[in-house]
Amino acid sequence: MSILILGAVIIDLVVGDPRNIPHPVILIGKLISWCETVVRKITGKDLGLRILGLLLVLVVCGCTYLATWWLIWLAGRVHIYLAVAVHLWLLSTTLALKGLRQHAQAVADPLARGDVITARQKLALIVGRDTHHLDQREIIRGAVETVAENTVDGIISPLFYAFLGGAPLAMTYKAINTMDSMIGHKDERYRHLGWAAARLDDLVNYLPARLTAIFYLLLAVFTTGGLKNVARAIWYDAPKHPSPNSGIPEAAVAGALGVQLGGVNYYRGKISRRALMGEAKRPLTYHHIQQALDLTYAVTALAAASGVLVTYLVK
Repeated sequence: MSILILGAVIIDLVVGDPRNIPHPVILIGKLISWCETVVRKITGKDLGLRILGLLLVLVVCGCTYLATWWLIWLAGRVHIYLAVAVHLWLLSTTLALKGLRQHAQAVADPLARGDVITARQKLALIVGRDTHHLDQREIIRGAVETVAENTVDGIISPLFYAFLGGAPLAMTYKAINTMDSMIGHKDERYRHLGWAAARLDDLVNYLPARLTAIFYLLLAVFTTGGLKNVARAIWYDAPKHPSPNSGIPEAAVAGALGVQLGGVNYYRGKISRRALMGEAKRPLTYHHIQQALDLTYAVTALAAASGVLVTYLVK
């Protein structure tokens, strides 16, 4: 399994998600949308939505795990090498290394040319906040925060569950993460329907996020901020974040780069104040986007190596 996972990391890093090949997450998203439609036809009451919201989570997770397992099994009935290839491909689709790099660079490159308008447009593709009014610093902050946050749910968490249960469990994690993105909101429409999805997403990311903190601390001595700043940011600033998990990588990256993240965001015109992460020892520049990506690659390497080592020791 370790070789398959390492192969999947390399495939994702080099190939990413080709547009001409349907991505499993698209199918998962369609299943979630269909389940939501069914639930809303059954009830519109708060308690009913909460109960059926829990059932929706169980159905989506169960279908995702079984479908992934069945696809690998079916390929194995044809040939063992086909099963390996299918398993490898499915594992690679749970990771987001190349996609994260492409999206982040799509923001950094226009900024390097002084093209703030294009940078805003590219940032809008990867964040939920309003971007049309952002200046250069806020665009950079949005990109760096996105890279940091996605280090956990786009890379480390899928790797964690891949080492535990292969592609079926890693894909189930992606289903949970997708449900949280689609229905795990606190607004009027999803407060009751999406409560179970949001809580489960917090739960499954809890341990991977804290393992990620350890990896950042191990790398801290090689960063501009140093070990003291990274440790301080994780210890004091991360708990101030509204998410029990997202604050950890954001605070760690802020401490490592010696910059300050967090502040005021706008969502559909409504203000949202986020706690400040790290200390502003130096101003944010577009170079920090690439530096955040470099940290993500290093953390990924540590996570993969740790998974291989633990697997070997357990055996």
